Amino acid sequence: QVQLVESGGGLVQAGGSLRLSCTASRGSFVNYNAAWFRQAPGEKREFVAAINWEGLRTYYIDSVQDRFIIDRDNGENAVYLYMRRLKPADTAVYYCAAQSGQVYRGPLEKEYDYWGQGTQVTVSS
Repeated sequence: QVQLVESGGGLVQAGGSLRLSCTASRGSFVNYNAAWFRQAPGEKREFVAAINWEGLRTYYIDSVQDRFIIDRDNGENAVYLYMRRLKPADTAVYYCAAQSGQVYRGPLEKEYDYWGQGTQVTVSS
């Protein structure tokens, strides 16, 4: 059983940057595809970005593709989300998730087997 923990959230001004980190507090996800989701107040959880287990392929929703970068360091058992030019619309709880297996199974929540508890990102105007 893999347990994931997010960190790095906080309050930032519009236009600022944050780095979110996801680590496995139990087990390892170095062989798993990983992703970031977010849930804004009053909204359903949405996919943000994913990275395959090797770190060779990445996927983004259009609204963040020019501003966010997902990366990983399997030597540190960690996945990161670099968030730049943040907007108030980015305000949400950000969740790290992982898929068991090495074939990417897409952006749907149901395809992810392991989840962290989330970290709050608040972007002020």
